[in-house]
Amino acid sequence: MDALRTPDDRFADLPGFAHEPRYAEVPDGDGGQLRMAYVDAAPAGGATDAPVALLLHGEPSWSFLYRDVIDVLVAAGIRCVAPDLVGFGRSDKPTRPEDHSYARHVEWVRALAFDVLDLREVTLVGQDWGGLVGLRLVAEHPDRFARVVAANTGLPTGDHGMPEVWWRFRHAVERAEHLDVSRLVASGCVTPLAPEVLAAYDAPFPDESFKAGPRAMPGLVPTAPDDPATEANRAAWEQLSGWEKPFLCAFSDSDPITAAMAPILRTVVPGAAGLEHPVIEGAGHFLQEDAGRRLGEVVAGFMTGSDTGSATGPDMGRGTGPTATTAAEEG
Repeated sequence: MDALRTPDDRFADLPGFAHEPRYAEVPDGDGGQLRMAYVDAAPAGGATDAPVALLLHGEPSWSFLYRDVIDVLVAAGIRCVAPDLVGFGRSDKPTRPEDHSYARHVEWVRALAFDVLDLREVTLVGQDWGGLVGLRLVAEHPDRFARVVAANTGLPTGDHGMPEVWWRFRHAVERAEHLDVSRLVASGCVTPLAPEVLAAYDAPFPDESFKAGPRAMPGLVPTAPDDPATEANRAAWEQLSGWEKPFLCAFSDSDPITAAMAPILRTVVPGAAGLEHPVIEGAGHFLQEDAGRRLGEVVAGFMTGSDTGSATGPDMGRGTGPTATTAAEEG
């Protein structure tokens, strides 16, 4: 499998994200190896017994998305492991879209989290593809996880239709001669992003040859009952329907893509019963950008049992603004 590696100097002076990257080799599924990057941020003193949050990002972002969440969690005594999915961030980038598959992304994250880092008693925090991958891992390796936070995500099987806004996004990605990654992220936020933040989302992709991952991911979402990932996702739903460990839905109030999944997860997963599931206001699809500190407080309270207050107030770190028009809708 041919892969590209983004030069390190592309990641100089990232705003609010000074964490040193770590790297590990995972099998590429084609007889070779890929280098995955991740942040491993520990509380002061590096306590070896600190609870662990596995923070999984989605399309087309990278671990930079979790910078405010990480700051809050580390201050609360929680270790944060935030990988860059293969094809994103500092991780290696296979050059062909066909090198990417749903199953491979699940396996790449599994290999890093369990084979390399041997994480146990994990709290999954999954947004967008971070949930599509993470919920599969929870279902397939329940002994490794203590609890789940699902944030603007789901687990599609192709048995039900995707919203029209998602199809517009997919078609925009497929048809774009130049894929503007930072514009895609900005279009999923309700607050304007500073130029240096936009630059950080563009940093992993020096040119179009690095963007096979972002181009491939929308096409990997199951949209028909005979999709290659359908059976595995159906099996995952069956396992999650018996999941009795704590399962929190922390969805935002302004995400037209995933909003319908929150009540389904709350109903189907037994571990969601009896919990107060926050709706985080003033946040779009990328709620880590719009309300990162607030999401961090919600996750920290869930993991430590502390009272973090109402999750429906404005974010402490960023303001709120008008709902952004998606890049897909803009064409």
